[in-house]
This record gives sequence, structure tokens and C-alpha cells, in this order.
Amino acid sequence: MTDITTQHSVKELDQVVVRFAGDSGDGMQLAGNRFTVATSLIPNDIATLPDFPAEIRAPAGTPAGVSSFQIHFSDHDILTPGDKPDVLVAMNPAALKVHLSSLVPGGVILANVDAFDERSLSKAGYSSNPLEDDELSSYRVYKVPMTKLTLEACKDAGVKPRDAERSKNFFALGLVSWMYTRPVEPTIDWIQKRFASNELVREANLRSFKAGYNFGETAELFESQYEVPAASFREGTYTSVTGNTALAWGLVAASRLAKMPLFLGSYPITPASDVLHELAKLKEFGVKTFQAEDEIAGAGSALGAAFGGSLAVTTTSGPGIDLKAETIGLAAHLELPLVIVDIQRVGPSTGIPTKTEQSDLLAVVYGRHGESPVPVVAAMSPSNAFEAAIEACRMAVKYRTPVYLLSDGYIANSSEPWLLPDISNMEPIDPNFLEEPNHVDDEGKSSYWPYIRDPETFARQWALPGTPGLEHRVGGLEHQDGSGSVSYDPLNHERMVQLRQAKLEAISRDIPQVEVNDPDGLGGADVLLVSWGSTYSAVMAGVKRVRARGMKAAMVHLVHLNPFPSNLGDVLGHYRKIVVPEINSGQLCTMLRAAYLVDAQSLSKVQGLPFKTAEIEAAIMDVIDND
Repeated sequence: MTDITTQHSVKELDQVVVRFAGDSGDGMQLAGNRFTVATSLIPNDIATLPDFPAEIRAPAGTPAGVSSFQIHFSDHDILTPGDKPDVLVAMNPAALKVHLSSLVPGGVILANVDAFDERSLSKAGYSSNPLEDDELSSYRVYKVPMTKLTLEACKDAGVKPRDAERSKNFFALGLVSWMYTRPVEPTIDWIQKRFASNELVREANLRSFKAGYNFGETAELFESQYEVPAASFREGTYTSVTGNTALAWGLVAASRLAKMPLFLGSYPITPASDVLHELAKLKEFGVKTFQAEDEIAGAGSALGAAFGGSLAVTTTSGPGIDLKAETIGLAAHLELPLVIVDIQRVGPSTGIPTKTEQSDLLAVVYGRHGESPVPVVAAMSPSNAFEAAIEACRMAVKYRTPVYLLSDGYIANSSEPWLLPDISNMEPIDPNFLEEPNHVDDEGKSSYWPYIRDPETFARQWALPGTPGLEHRVGGLEHQDGSGSVSYDPLNHERMVQLRQAKLEAISRDIPQVEVNDPDGLGGADVLLVSWGSTYSAVMAGVKRVRARGMKAAMVHLVHLNPFPSNLGDVLGHYRKIVVPEINSGQLCTMLRAAYLVDAQSLSKVQGLPFKTAEIEAAIMDVIDND
């Protein structure tokens, strides 16, 4: 145990990982988010990992009810939220029980000693108090009466004790802000604005935050404060952004680039709901949001909006993909632009909705009846979700096709610094709406044939309903190529199947070729790692660690998962050892083996958690050592 009464100093660190953990009602996500905002203003580079129970009313005080928020901040470029925390803020025994094994040896524990009573210890599964025995002897433990000091700070503010206790998360935030010399003004300003309409709540949170900060300053319990200097960033304006927010902003940007109104037809589902929430706030950009009664209605409304000339989007997670499948097949058949955003979570069925997984890949590539191939794009990080959204919209509009945009719970809820792009420098998206008839019959009469195509993209010509002279109808029955009339001709159906596939082949020629990160040149490394989606950060960090040890490892990251980039097969053919890390049971690995007949090996993790850098590093070393 730590019992230090010497005057504190300020020590400089290059990086720190802090994890706030407590009951799901303790406000750990809020404390972590506010700490993240203050840290981004230093500015440090940051990466975060929120983690919370799947149940709305998780059993309080038990390990199943623990909520946590981890932040990794540094004076240099980082990729992941960190494998293990250096500091654990444990608001109750259950939080300590769940997260102690993750703490680095010799790490710091800030324990709310007031919560370690007999009942709480029993609910967490402790037979004795770990703060009073030798279980924590290898850590630096600070026993802080957070609840008591919070109540003391609020007692003359007219706040009821039960209400005051709820603000103990701000006490913890204030204490950690003092320890790591975070600016206090952003948090104080936020509290004053956020709770302006409730004077008692505002006063309780302000007093608690200041009490925590002042406790660190005056208690003489800590040997030092710590300072992480500012990181170097490219010149520009930055903001801290989550993946869902960046994705929503990317959809709005795409609508502006296409000069098309954005329509979102959606049914709320974790972890995709925040995209709906964010877009609902952006009406000034011409965004229309519709909260449908179910997933099928959400997809159907979006497809109707696409027919009417909107940039149409529907958002969901795994179970919703199953329900939307018929409508997506119809969109492929009608050849209308539709972006389907799938924020993946643990499945099947309801699964663990607040945990992350990459288990929908095969479903979105193959999960429709009939021959109805659709493109698939995957975001690689929170900020990259902005670019991925624009890319999905561009493909949908240009090729008149539904497009899947994959993210996951890790990307959706995590945050990182983002350099705001200059929209004026982005390439426009041209919907190229037809305004004149495109067909003349044998009698010289002009009309609109909806399935006359561009010879390079195979995209059909798109006319807005109500355009004079371009009246038309579409439907689910097989149609004649060109005229769009209902057709039961076998050869015509075969041609339509071939045209839908040809459209994907045209997309393959259009998307960027895959880039190989191999300092030794193509084929020079002993092993090639293939990542997709959120595995990028851990894989890149693991590859860097292995290279620092003098080993040869290369990396390829895939943004386009259907179709694959045109040079991917050639790249894979240059490596004897290929490892594909995925938060599933090996879905991309299966696709690569089938498409290119390469001996790719799967590295799977299906624990509802992202890969740790150490796990990737160990896997690479195992492959190299056993070569």
C-alpha cells in the first residue's frame, strides 16, 4: 500500500493509459468523455475504448454491471487505446474485480474506499476486503473516500445526499485531471452549460469536480503529478470525434458533394442509433430522418427515397441486416443507389449488443437470395468513417447500386483526433440525372428507357420521377434490359445476372489498388498481415513492434471487401505466410482462400473486444519462429 506524505513534484511521461471503471450508473462514460475532451486540448494524441454492459438495467454492484472507459494519450502518434491501463479508477469492488487483471504490474489504483463495504464486497464476489489484505501489494493503491468527500462538498448547496452522491464521477474526474495536469476550464464550462437549467445538479457537479481536483492538490497523498507534453500534429483544425459522429458527418458531406438531399430511414438499434441521433440534429443541411416502426420499414422508406432522387441511407446492426435483406435485393434488382450502414456487434440474434465484432462480413457479401452482388466498404478507424461514408455514397450513386458500409462497436464508440478536411477540395459526386428521353423507337417516337446503360460502368440512366417525358415505373419482376418491361425470357435473365456482376467488375477497376506496407519491397517480408475494418490499428501497431525487434513483417489493409482491389491477388501471391486477424471466426480469410487459392491463416478473436497489440505481435512472432 502507498502512504506518502512528501511534497509532490511534476514528472514528465510520454504516454499514459487510464481506465475509469464503476457501476453502470456511476457515470464512467461521461467522466471518460470529459477527460478525453480536456486531453485533446493539450493537445495529446488520443485513442479511447468505451465498454459498458449490454443490459439497460445491469445488476448494480456486480461484475456484470461494470462500465468502463479507457483512454490512451501520448506526446506521439498512437494507434490503439492501449493493451493495459497504467491507472485504474475503481469506483466499487466489482470494478476492481473485473479490471484488476488488466492493470500493468506496479500500476496505480484509485479506489473509492467508501464503496468497499461488506454488502458491496459480497456482490462483487470478494470474501474479504482487497484494500486491507495483501492482494494488491504489487500495485500502488490510493484509498480515497470519494463518496464521503463528494457529500461533504455538496452539503451546504441544498442538494439531497442521494443526488449529491451521483456526482462522485466528477470527483474522480477532478482527481485524475489533477494527477495528469489536464486543463479544468473546459470541464467547468461544459458543466455550467450542460446543466444550466438545473441549478442544483450544476452546483453538485461543479463542487464535486473541484473537490476532486483540490483533494489531489492538498491531500499530500500523492508523490507527484504527471505531465504528458503536447503531441506534434499537422497544421490545421482538429476535433475529437467518435466513429458514429464522423460517419454521420460523412453522409452529410456526400449529400453536399452530390447536391442531393440526404434521407435516413432507420430503426433504433445498438450501436447504430447514434448515427440517427446525430443526423436528426442536422436539419439545416437538408437532412431528413425517419424513425421507422421496424427495420423493414426503415429500409423500404430509404429505397423509396432513392427512387425519388434522394441520397438514401438506412442504418442498422447485425439483426437488422437479416430483416433488410429482401429490400436490399430489390434495390440491387432495381439498380437504385442505397447505402446500408451496418455497425457490427456481437451475435447471433441479440447477442451482446454493446460489444464489438466483425461477424457480418459474409452476411453482407453473400446474404441475399438470387444473384444480387453488392459492393462492401469498411471504415478502419473513428475518423476514417467520414471518408468511408463518402466512398460508399460515391459508389452507390455512380454505379446505381446498393452499397454496404461496415463499421463496428469499437469504431462507433471510440474517439480520436481528426483533422477537419477541406470539403471544397473534394471531388464532386455527379448523379447525372437524365433530363431528356434516351430512346427513339422505329416510328420516331421518343421515350425513356430506364435500363439503358453506360458502357464502362454498366450503370443505368437515372431519371427523377415527375420529369416531363421521362415517366416510368420499376418493380421486382425481372425486366428487359433497356426498356425495363417485364420479361420472362431466359436469355434476358441470364444477361441481367451477368450485367449485375459486370458492374462489380467495373467497380474493381475503379477503386484504388491495394498498397503494401513492406519496407523490404513486395514479397520481402517473412509474413504478410491482412487487416480490415477496426483491426487496422492493432495490426499496424503489432507490425511496428515486430519490425523494431529486427523482424520482417508486411501489412495490407483492405477498405474495399467486395469487390477486392484488382491487384490483391498478385500482392498475396508474393508471400508464403499470410495471416488474417479478424474479430470473427475467419470470414475474410475464407474469402481470400477461395478467391486466390492462397494459404492464408486465420487469427480469430471473438470475445467482444478488439485485438491487443501484444496479441498481434505474439502471432507474428509465432509464425516467423515456426517458419
